[in-house]
Amino acid sequence: MINENGRIILETENVIKQYKQYDETVTAVDRVSLKVYEGEFVAIIGSSGSGKSTFLHLCAGLDRPDAGRIKIRGADITAMSPDELADFRGNYIGMVFQSHNLIPQFTAMENILVPTVMCGKKKLSYEENFKKLVSSLDLENRLHHLPSELSGGQQQRVAIARALINLPQIVFADEPTGNLDRANADEVLELLLKTKEMLTQTLIIVTHDMKIAERADRIMKMDNGRLTPLKVNY
Repeated sequence: MINENGRIILETENVIKQYKQYDETVTAVDRVSLKVYEGEFVAIIGSSGSGKSTFLHLCAGLDRPDAGRIKIRGADITAMSPDELADFRGNYIGMVFQSHNLIPQFTAMENILVPTVMCGKKKLSYEENFKKLVSSLDLENRLHHLPSELSGGQQQRVAIARALINLPQIVFADEPTGNLDRANADEVLELLLKTKEMLTQTLIIVTHDMKIAERADRIMKMDNGRLTPLKVNY
């Protein structure tokens, strides 16, 4: 829940992102400023092409803005070198994609543990969290299966576990239920909220699904690259 007296975990200041499209310059993110407090659940809605996914990827450090600053935990990620940013993301940021992005040749367990290998974390730092995640996401009997042997909902659970294995303080989810039916979408949201509470995290979701957005502490709307408050649910 929002706590305006709490610590700001994400702050963006006049963030701009532009793309060249033929002879035109398209402003996907147009001077967006946002503050998100520790422990909040923020939903960002908007039509396709409104810039919401681009903005989320900028906040998660997957892309660089053309102007403006993005701070997480007070650290300016826009000023970091690629190596510094990769290390920072591995320690503090989790990302869940719509398309799962699982490595097809890896088992569910191997996919979950990829971030721990990339960041060089020791076994003791993730073993307990791995057990908690696998249990809460009901993956105990699927760990040795390849992605092709899992349902869409199970693949998304693996993707969630992978995003959370390093105990990130802030989790970004880009249409995490977009490829799922209603029942699986509801289940994935409940799992995200359950792990958010279990690990005391901040959650920012981009979604078309108002049923999901209504569960958030705040709903923001993206339109033509501009972000505006829509509703506060607290």
